[in-house]
Amino acid sequence: MPKEGDHLESGGDDSKEERTQDASEETVRKRVRANTPSPHRGNTPQASPSRFVSVEELMETAKGVTNMALAHEIMVNDAFQVKPAELPEGSLERKVKEIVHKAFWDCLEAQLKENPPTYEHSIKLLAEIKETLLSFLLPGHGRLRSRIDEVLDLPLIQQQAENGALDISQLSHFIVGMMGSLCAPCRDEDIDKLKQITDIVPLLKAIFSVLDLMKVDMANFALTSIRPHLMQQSVEFERSKFQEFLEKHPNALDYTEKWLEDTVRCLREAAADGSSAATSDPPLLLPVNVHNHAYLRLLRWDHTSDPFPETVLMDQVRFQEMHHEAEQLVLLSSVLLIIYTTTGEAISGLPGLMETLKSTVNVLLADMHTPNHDPVTQDNPVGSSCVELSPTSTLQLYRGFGFVACRICFYHACF
Repeated sequence: MPKEGDHLESGGDDSKEERTQDASEETVRKRVRANTPSPHRGNTPQASPSRFVSVEELMETAKGVTNMALAHEIMVNDAFQVKPAELPEGSLERKVKEIVHKAFWDCLEAQLKENPPTYEHSIKLLAEIKETLLSFLLPGHGRLRSRIDEVLDLPLIQQQAENGALDISQLSHFIVGMMGSLCAPCRDEDIDKLKQITDIVPLLKAIFSVLDLMKVDMANFALTSIRPHLMQQSVEFERSKFQEFLEKHPNALDYTEKWLEDTVRCLREAAADGSSAATSDPPLLLPVNVHNHAYLRLLRWDHTSDPFPETVLMDQVRFQEMHHEAEQLVLLSSVLLIIYTTTGEAISGLPGLMETLKSTVNVLLADMHTPNHDPVTQDNPVGSSCVELSPTSTLQLYRGFGFVACRICFYHACF
């Protein structure tokens, strides 16, 4: 029979084992937390705790930015147009869409072939077509609206379907005729093709395809109509939208601040190198000069490594195009200078040679920013530029052009 002291001793041993186990588990948890990366753990302390953002706030912010970007594109791009959405060939979304559409049209065809036919899906399609046609009407199209309501009367169509007196072919011909009166002139050929279709299911399928194109045409017409009004309110609209964005995300201008600070630093270094007398407020640091030099720096921006400033992010593609055009212009000027310096006075007075050389060099530099561009593999156009020169001048120009080609190759090898 065990004694009481034995019980106390064994109980003490158990408690020690439990404490040891708890301590070991706590050590493991600490190690796990220490080795687990955390977005709030870094080398520098956080200035303020992170704020959780709800999904609704994210969706609202994304919608506001999208609207602002869309309005900006409409205002600065005169050729902006809405284009039909096309899924990539072979993508999962396209395959799913094709399968679902095929199943729907097969089901519709099976319903119409029943005896008596079932018009459940057909009536839904007619209702959707009616809604689309009414959306194309302007406020002054009262007679057309009344005509559509009269012919595509859904309660009457439902009664005709129940009594077996529904004629979908007649309704389809009315729809095609109404589409012809509402569509843009560029859709007349599509309307003529619809009139040649006799089967009901292919006709309805083609009607919806043309209606989708007409929706795009109507959207582009609306953009053309509202563009002058947007131009009048563009500055205030973008300013208000951007202010709303900043109120919800105060740290949204970090890259813009860095862009301006780097510009100020560059101007101060240039002022220090260019002037011996230091002044308290040098002219180069005026706000307008900082603004102008900041935009000039965007023409030499490294888009692969440096994040673009937020305030001009919507125009990044345009700045890239201007950057390429500026580089091409510098190369063109350098090439012409080298040619005229190398050849001397032999070609200085020839009429039309400058324009010919410009077009020739532009051909060589047309795709200079593409990855596979190689000016050496292009056709040599010097012969066509030298047909009016003497043999000596032609040889001089050929040597100058060869030197220029070497410089272009060297430029591409370095950059």
